[in-house]
Amino acid sequence: MTETTASDDVIAEFDAERPARRLSGPVARAVTLVGLGLSLYALYRAFRPGPVLPYRMLFLAVVLPLTFVCYRSGRRGGDRPGVLDWALAVLSLAVCLYPPVVFDDFIRRAFAPTPLDVAVGAVLALLVLEACRRTVGWILPAVCLLFLAYAYYGGYLPFDWAVGHRGYDVDRIVASLVMGTDGVYGVPLDVAATYIILFTVYGVVLERSGAGRFFVDVSLAAFRRSRSAPGRTVTLAGFLLGTVSGSGVATTVSVGSVAWPILRRAGYPREQGGGVLAAAGIGAILSPPTLGAAAFVIAEYLRVSYLTVLVYAVIPTLLYYLGVFLAIEIDARRYGTRPAETDAPRLWPLLRRFGYHFSSLFVIVVLMALGQSPFRAVVYATLLAFALSFLDPAHRLTPRRAAEALAAGTTGVLPVAVTCAAAGVIVAVVTLTGLGLKASSLIVGASGGVLAVTALLCALAVLVLGLAVPVTASFVIAAVIIGPALTSLGAGAAEAYMFIFYYAVLSEVSPPTALSALAASAITGGNAHRTMMATWKYTLPAFLVPFAFVLTPAGSALLAQGPPGEILFAGGVSALAVAALAATTGGWLVGPARPVERALCGVAAVLLLFLSPLPALAGAGVLALAVALHLVTRVREER
Repeated sequence: MTETTASDDVIAEFDAERPARRLSGPVARAVTLVGLGLSLYALYRAFRPGPVLPYRMLFLAVVLPLTFVCYRSGRRGGDRPGVLDWALAVLSLAVCLYPPVVFDDFIRRAFAPTPLDVAVGAVLALLVLEACRRTVGWILPAVCLLFLAYAYYGGYLPFDWAVGHRGYDVDRIVASLVMGTDGVYGVPLDVAATYIILFTVYGVVLERSGAGRFFVDVSLAAFRRSRSAPGRTVTLAGFLLGTVSGSGVATTVSVGSVAWPILRRAGYPREQGGGVLAAAGIGAILSPPTLGAAAFVIAEYLRVSYLTVLVYAVIPTLLYYLGVFLAIEIDARRYGTRPAETDAPRLWPLLRRFGYHFSSLFVIVVLMALGQSPFRAVVYATLLAFALSFLDPAHRLTPRRAAEALAAGTTGVLPVAVTCAAAGVIVAVVTLTGLGLKASSLIVGASGGVLAVTALLCALAVLVLGLAVPVTASFVIAAVIIGPALTSLGAGAAEAYMFIFYYAVLSEVSPPTALSALAASAITGGNAHRTMMATWKYTLPAFLVPFAFVLTPAGSALLAQGPPGEILFAGGVSALAVAALAATTGGWLVGPARPVERALCGVAAVLLLFLSPLPALAGAGVLALAVALHLVTRVREER
């Protein structure tokens, strides 16, 4: 089996953001035509926005039928849609078109739905859950059904119980799901229908213009001669490719199929090499300028610009990659890795010939900084990537290839869109029953009202939730249920949402179902569990730094909010804390570190992450003590 074929197999198994069927013939052409139409309309709306709710309804009316055509009902289904698939596609089109056709009357009847409204709404909700099951598995639909059961049967619980409520009938539940903006047609679906589809189209156009291959080549060319160069190359390639894919698993596999042979020749063990690949893949979702889909939801919930969310992520991103690069340097020495020769072009000729691929990424940030909406910024960037594709004869986006790229943007957004619609079911139930405030009270009560314990419980809850459902859905659920627990104890809304966002993303590298690590182990052939633990070592700073967001008065400074002096202090102290963490987990300072030295580095890291002058001074002192002990011991041993 070739490495490319192995990569395709791993993507097919692990990446939920890839259409499961390989369509061909008239069906493929029809899907391309419909996908092209939706992408073009989404691009048009960036300049001519209209009423929000009707657009969400029409967006779902396209997405839901396409999902039943593009995705199998089970693993044994073929690549050709069957009678059931077509029946569900037609039924979903009918029930999705009913609300916009009778829109005004439909919305007015929200508190007194007709039997037809209830029947259509119930069928629509079930179809959304089935589409979600096909794309991301059965766990999220099962969670949604549990929430619906709670909305109906919760009225039978004693009202004085923490989660009891007055009870709701089927009409009221269905109305909350589909006859307003808190359910299926809520903010998560709106994010998919606006931000995510536009950025997905941009990513496909950028990749098909030759940028994906260029990003790998420039990473290989950037670090050629040092023994840590292979690990650095993988990390840089993951960051650059993540701007195109937006998926941790897809980035891991795409980088791994090219870079694992290089890591192997450099002397990396299979598990450590897999850890580097998974850490590089997941880092792309945490990094500007194209964060994961949940970041768009943050912008909508906080009612801030997407550029503001990008600013929030700058310092945590730098800290994340500092931790990864330090771990790579340590492993290069621990495992005695060596430079690996590659046939990549030289860096400067490569940049001179294809460096224009970076321009569209800069355009997004610059235009948003100049006041353009993210919708228009990404459309302009897409047009620029399209125009620049003609500079490379091998990747020119001819009319046919451009149409296929736009259609791929729509099919690529299907899993995210139906996941967002399903997450809206949970949001509707939480809003209807008041469960968010009740769950918040339970968490705060269990923690004794201590913010640090509350944050720990919230982190564990988000990680567990993320093991079962996709990142976007886990963020939405946690934001409405867990977020109030943090804000009720004094954490800022931005800090709480970013805390939840990081842990939702990190669930992809958390045992026992760390998808990015599993994908990496499939590429390297290493032990899956040991690969997960190696990934955890590389990503540890990302697990600990978010606690500083919500536990310290200077936490907002880590999100680049506040006076410049506070931001610089918080960033510098956090960088020192990350270095101490790398020494703790890697077991290396100037040479191999003894257990007492590693323990002192761990204590220093915790003190430094308080981000206050006195604890920071104490942490720096403890770290200095660890280094001094290490150096003295080495001198004695050398004698």
